[in-house]
Amino acid sequence: MTANSRCSAAEPPGLETQRREIESLLRECELRAGDSWYVVEHRWFEQWKEFVDGGDQNSSSFPGQIDNSDLFEDLDSYHLKERLVENEDFVLVPAEAWHKLLAWYGMVDSQPPLERKVVDLPSTLKVEVYPVEVFLCLHSNMENVITAQFSRTDNIRECFCEKIQKILKTSDQPIKCRLWMKSSDTNCERLRNIHMSVLDTCLSSGMVRTHCDVTDMTSSAQIDAMTSSHQRNSVEDQDSYRGQPGVCGLTNLGNTCFMNSALQCLSNTPPLTEYFLQSSYLEELNFTNPLGMKGEIAEAYADVIKQMWSGRHYSVVPRVFKTKVGHFASQFLGYQQHDSQELLSFLLDGLHEDLNRVKNKEYIELRDADGRPDQEVAEEAWRNHRRRNDSVIVDTFHGLFKSTLVCPECHKVSVTFDPFCYLSIPLPVSKERVMEVFFVSLDPHAKPVQHRVVVPKAGKVSDLCLALSEMTAVPPTQMVVADVFNHRFYRIYSDDESLSCILDRDDIFEQDQVLLALYLRERSHYRDYGSGSSSYGTTLFGHPLLLNVRRSSCTLTFPVNESRFSAAQPYVAIDWDPDMKKRFYNENEAEKYVKHSSMEVPQQQATVQLQECIELFTTVETLEEENPWYCPVCKKHQLATKKLDLWSLPEVLIIHLKRFSYTKFTREKLDSIVEFPLRKSLSNGEPPSCYDLIAVSNHYGGLRDGHYTSYAMNKDNGQWYYFDDSKVTFATEDQIVTNAAYVLFYHRQDKMRKPTLANPSTGPAPSRSANDITSCKDDDAELGAASYVTMETD
Repeated sequence: MTANSRCSAAEPPGLETQRREIESLLRECELRAGDSWYVVEHRWFEQWKEFVDGGDQNSSSFPGQIDNSDLFEDLDSYHLKERLVENEDFVLVPAEAWHKLLAWYGMVDSQPPLERKVVDLPSTLKVEVYPVEVFLCLHSNMENVITAQFSRTDNIRECFCEKIQKILKTSDQPIKCRLWMKSSDTNCERLRNIHMSVLDTCLSSGMVRTHCDVTDMTSSAQIDAMTSSHQRNSVEDQDSYRGQPGVCGLTNLGNTCFMNSALQCLSNTPPLTEYFLQSSYLEELNFTNPLGMKGEIAEAYADVIKQMWSGRHYSVVPRVFKTKVGHFASQFLGYQQHDSQELLSFLLDGLHEDLNRVKNKEYIELRDADGRPDQEVAEEAWRNHRRRNDSVIVDTFHGLFKSTLVCPECHKVSVTFDPFCYLSIPLPVSKERVMEVFFVSLDPHAKPVQHRVVVPKAGKVSDLCLALSEMTAVPPTQMVVADVFNHRFYRIYSDDESLSCILDRDDIFEQDQVLLALYLRERSHYRDYGSGSSSYGTTLFGHPLLLNVRRSSCTLTFPVNESRFSAAQPYVAIDWDPDMKKRFYNENEAEKYVKHSSMEVPQQQATVQLQECIELFTTVETLEEENPWYCPVCKKHQLATKKLDLWSLPEVLIIHLKRFSYTKFTREKLDSIVEFPLRKSLSNGEPPSCYDLIAVSNHYGGLRDGHYTSYAMNKDNGQWYYFDDSKVTFATEDQIVTNAAYVLFYHRQDKMRKPTLANPSTGPAPSRSANDITSCKDDDAELGAASYVTMETD
């Protein structure tokens, strides 16, 4: 038995010393602007922690060289994958910790270290994992491209001029330049203030291509700067465009589809939009509210709405608005994907405080109900709320909950009425989970077989073995469940471990009864990072195997724990010469596997009615131990029962479907289809409040790679439209209910204004883009006809 070779200039310290030194650095190092931190693949780092915690230098959990392969889109450009999540895909370590790990373990040959700087953004310090990448080239030679990365805090003039001088090779003399930011094939806008930062201009990675033409005033040379971003300081010059007001796209500034979706829903909320279009907000801006944003959010939002409803733009760039949001809410800084509902919550609260008519909030002492009639207590609660909160947001979106708490000991009943701005309602959660696993037989000639099994969501690993046993006829006692990563056993699961610790993206292998791990290794040449010299090491390849070894055949045995196998146990390694591996090992054949018939069975999608979700929201529940209620009679905290009821409903009702479920071990999205009506009756009495659906924020994809869009009905013509960033297309009612629906907007019928176009069109939606210039001519007026049809619900 052998241990993997190490790449270090000197013998590393003991495992306990390694653990202590790195943990101390991670604990004590604080973020300071300009400091370097390094990105390390999460599972490699977890493997290292298991190795040093085990205390055995010869353990099979030895992590090998630092390997960030899983973080890259490809191993040629070494571009980071998009939407990587800290502490799930990678960890950040300070420079001193990185250099220690590099000296002790080395790095996979040719991989560049992922150094990232700490930047001082508005109200926060942050490691900039994704710098802005710009491609610079001569206008006359587009093939000769220089790639440059910029921090969001870099000054445009300084950073661009430096790179431009490098291209023109004129470092000995200054260059006068003009810069344009191009947002389409035919339109561009001059960036006049080049003293702004990259952040302020919303120059970012991961967006549609932008051109910046820079002209050297001393020569005829021209330069294009192409980023993968699509932006401008204002809207494009669209003087020739005349379209339906409100039918206007929003440019994606880089993972800002979540923001665009929320903005389109609010833009198509009639009372709020009319308030801003009529400039009513100007008289109510509250510049002194300490909870507000000095009116800046309201003014930025008003600017976007006025542009979208001018009828002169088929797409607007919400760059200034995005900058304002990031300035006042640091969680939205940069260009990572976020949640449209979280943005919506921040925006509604920000608009409310910026437009609060109450200049000085008085202290109000809350009274207990003390047996008074609910109507009296509710009216008092609403008056108190309006005495401190009075804005167009309260007028439009706020309602009242009735909250009833009952003490389990003395049966004291406490009734309160609390305001709400939207409903966050749960979806029924399935008690089962579908898992995909590979079954590897002890037969060396048998290919791995991929199975799809149904297991209890709260089950244990033994339940997974039992389910697979029914498909393979192999007793569950002869199986071991392993997570394979980078050609090694990353983790071996015991039977009593919870299935919640196995993520859907993990490669899970089930194998027959085993005692010993077998790894395949290739001898490889590597560079010693510590000394700069060259040497030889080994690199893992292929699938690891687990061997069944009889105890009687072992010359030496040791006591083991109850687990049949542990990643920290000894292992066998077969070292291959590169030439021999090339001659006798077929990598393509070794990677092949067979799909079991269970993989072909289509998965049924759950369907639930919106009313079921509302009933689940209003179900009696018992408070959790970390959130008890203080009973004034018992004089102690109690786990009381709690029930929420809808008491009074607002003019516009926002319903947030809680599709994202988070626990200690799992994060998942619930893809159930929620059947929601286009017309809805809600009431705790008579007569009911009748609502019509006016907008839907959609989320497609999973937690990590999702995309937001929206459906909305135009307030002027009653036509439904589908908004996908800058693209807008016509839609019909039968397209709206999907498993992507995430946030619903309902408008109360008695407050709705009938569309101005009289003849509804209920036929199929035209296939042409709704915000295309050619679809908005006078002779195409029928394309904007009203589609004012609602659906009754029982």
